[in-house]
Amino acid sequence: GTVRPCFRAASSLYMVSDQKLKGYFFLTPPLYFIPDLLPPGVCSLLNPAAIYANNEISLGDVEIYGFDYDYTLAQYSNLLHSMIFNTARDILIEQFKYPEGLRKYEYIPGFAIRGLHYDVHKSLLMKIDAFHYVQLGTAYQGLKPVPDEEVIEMYGGTQHIPLYQMSDFYGKGPSIKQFMDIFSLPEMTLLSSVTDYFMTHNIEYDQVHLYKDISDAIKDVHVKGMMYKWIEKDMEKYILHGDETYAVLNRLVNHNKKLFLITNSPFSFVDKGMKHMVGKNWRDLFDMVIVQADKPNFFTDRRKPFRKMDEKGSLHWDKISKLEKGKIYKQGNLFDFLRLTGWRGSKVLYFGDHLYSDLADLMLRHGWRTGAIVPELETEIRIINTEQYMHSLTWQQALTGLLERIRFQGFLFSWLNSKLFPSRSLSKNLFNPQFGSIFRTFHNPTYFSRRLIRFSDIYMASISCLLNYDVNFTFYPRRTPLQHEAPLWMDQLCTGCMKTPFLEEMVHIR
Repeated sequence: GTVRPCFRAASSLYMVSDQKLKGYFFLTPPLYFIPDLLPPGVCSLLNPAAIYANNEISLGDVEIYGFDYDYTLAQYSNLLHSMIFNTARDILIEQFKYPEGLRKYEYIPGFAIRGLHYDVHKSLLMKIDAFHYVQLGTAYQGLKPVPDEEVIEMYGGTQHIPLYQMSDFYGKGPSIKQFMDIFSLPEMTLLSSVTDYFMTHNIEYDQVHLYKDISDAIKDVHVKGMMYKWIEKDMEKYILHGDETYAVLNRLVNHNKKLFLITNSPFSFVDKGMKHMVGKNWRDLFDMVIVQADKPNFFTDRRKPFRKMDEKGSLHWDKISKLEKGKIYKQGNLFDFLRLTGWRGSKVLYFGDHLYSDLADLMLRHGWRTGAIVPELETEIRIINTEQYMHSLTWQQALTGLLERIRFQGFLFSWLNSKLFPSRSLSKNLFNPQFGSIFRTFHNPTYFSRRLIRFSDIYMASISCLLNYDVNFTFYPRRTPLQHEAPLWMDQLCTGCMKTPFLEEMVHIR
């Protein structure tokens, strides 16, 4: 009789007509029917409040806990991004004399994601995977996507960006910059909005000047203290999870752990934020407080000495021969910090949100353990746990497995391909319609994920996740299979041994 393959994904059933399949013969039996592939409860497997390990680490061995401040001890609401965008936009208009028409642009929440690359000479914002390939469908000039064929043409007929062009150790190449911190979301949106205005109005502009002007405008918001004033004025509006920050720090101190703070923010700002979250005696919890540290230079440059500072911000002139509990220090460098404290190696665990400025040097040069704070993780895990995402992923795996096993380039191959790409796009859009997940392209890890794995022992959505674990807990990375260790695709489970096609023809080749 006639065989009619059926492919089921989620609640949809796809059927191939009998006429199209006449004359086709499969060397190994295909999956004629894929039943519901999701076991009961599979959509609640991941915990958004869990800590995930890239490397084995025992908290029992950790004696000293270090923290960054912004987006580590202090988490901010998304309202801050709109303020940064609007203020930098107005600086462009009023100080850099950009067109008044830019005022119609407002911040677009969810337009950009962290970890994107920006090609300064092409005004191109794009997502790049761990192998330096641009993910097609995720390249934008202004607020509009660039067709895939144009992206490939821009880079000489390839999607690949060479390493020398792409980035140095800190994600800054000769013409391409990677945006790695959460504060960069308004900057990416402003770059895209200004580019959109110039392109829409057919105004010629210099891409390098555009990038530098916007970078300077964003820097002004931070350097001139505008952002600090907004947060200090309404901490309830901007600061999140203050009670959890207090609980984490208090718990660590109660278990005789030493704590220190190294931040680029000024003391007055940190002091007001910590008093809001932890209480007026917050400094009693810390053995060391270092502000305006100038990371990442703090970790690599030996030249800047520590300076003692009083609560009013006045600097002392005396030479620092020891770091005292309860005192405030400005600038300095890690080499003096290590010499004066003796805090070295894996007994120190430092938490930060910026993979380059906070974590990279500490792990690679100094042997500290590192924890990455990735607030986006909570939202992404909740999406992964949805039935819609799980069904989409299962359907993609089934289709990919079938495509690998079909021995002809006929109707069925084309049909399967036509179903695979919309399914991939659906999965991407669940995270972000423009750029998808910050952790993954369609199937590869992103460049952000590659750096996350390289520079952090553990990662989590916020430091409050530590409350879910005993202070002596040991984290073990899951043994995720290498490609040659991976289990067989679902469509191969019942087919017995795979046979090499054309084996009989090859046997005569010597």
